[in-house]
Amino acid sequence: MNTTSFLLLRLAIGASMLGHGLVRLPKLKGFSNWMVTSFEKSMLSATIVKPFSYALPLVEFVIGLLLMLGLFIRPTLVAGSIVMIMLILGTTLIENWEALPSQLIHVAFFALLLHYAASNTYSLDNVFFEKLVM
Repeated sequence: MNTTSFLLLRLAIGASMLGHGLVRLPKLKGFSNWMVTSFEKSMLSATIVKPFSYALPLVEFVIGLLLMLGLFIRPTLVAGSIVMIMLILGTTLIENWEALPSQLIHVAFFALLLHYAASNTYSLDNVFFEKLVM
């Protein structure tokens, strides 16, 4: 993959994650209440869902920001994949099949970018850590 293609894909998935977190952070309590209500009839109890619902927007925001900056790209891509896998599990537990394709697409982007992480030329990783690689 060429470096420009990698940059565009990294920015696209980064913008998605950043945007998800950014819009939820100001209405964190409402988002958490919605999520807890969504899982009322699932096998996950509110004691598990509530802390996750408060952490999720912040995690999405940080992952998105790091991707946009191109900083700590490999661990960020792995973290993003783990978050998406957790969301996929939750989505299937409440049978929200409409949300599943979007989450699977996110995981595919994360995996593709991780596979081609050597193409991460236009990034802060390259600026700060280039000397460590040499």
